[in-house]
Amino acid sequence: MKTALTIAGSDSCGGAGIQADIKTMTMNGVYAMSAICALTAQNTTGVTEICEVTPDFLEKQLDAVFGDIFPDAVKIGMVSSTELIGVIAGCLHRYNAKNIVLDPVMVSTSGSRLLQENSTAALTQKLLPLATLITPNIPEAEILSDMSIRNESDMLVAAKKINALCGAAILLKGGHSINDANDLLFSGGSALWFRSQRIDNPNTHGTGCTLSSAIAANLAKGFDIPSSIQRAKDYISGCLSAMLDLGHGPGPLNHAFSLQGEYAKEAE
Repeated sequence: MKTALTIAGSDSCGGAGIQADIKTMTMNGVYAMSAICALTAQNTTGVTEICEVTPDFLEKQLDAVFGDIFPDAVKIGMVSSTELIGVIAGCLHRYNAKNIVLDPVMVSTSGSRLLQENSTAALTQKLLPLATLITPNIPEAEILSDMSIRNESDMLVAAKKINALCGAAILLKGGHSINDANDLLFSGGSALWFRSQRIDNPNTHGTGCTLSSAIAANLAKGFDIPSSIQRAKDYISGCLSAMLDLGHGPGPLNHAFSLQGEYAKEAE
């Protein structure tokens, strides 16, 4: 059985972060492992507290995984500080890790800052060059490319700039009012669009984590980057189409995406 490691933060409501990654990797047929960078107190409406692990403890987690069950792919999500970025980069380089999917989580969907502002340079200089594929959304790509993105032409320019910065393949996700659900892959000087219709489902907490984890799972199984992206997009579209709502209590909430809809379909 192929294996995949997620390096990210924990989401206490289970819809994003480590929890979403493990569910996604499992449902995509690989054995999931984790190294937790931070605990968060959060739900689908926001993040109220972040408690980082120490750099030493993160390194011990990574050594434990790589020293026993070497991952066929690695997904990196929320890493909030320069020190933790340095530990991850050092371990990935030391173990010569392959198939690294980096989801540069900087700001949550609800608007909470997840990457310290002074850590952006460390992310760009230390982690981006190690990645096989980077999966920024529009706001993240604007930070990494230092430009505004207002249309698909801007997406192409930004993807080229980020690719030139680090050499990795770039999957620029086209949500956030740019288009329906059209994502752009830029790699090796070539652009490839993945076009699909937006699914009218308000329960989208954790979709970015889910997409990057599904891509990592498919890379672990030996699929190339374009095939892994298409399989991941098909998977997440199926999950969103299930239209599961976990909502309880008063008030309108965007309740946890968390792939439970896919579990429900499997159970049927």
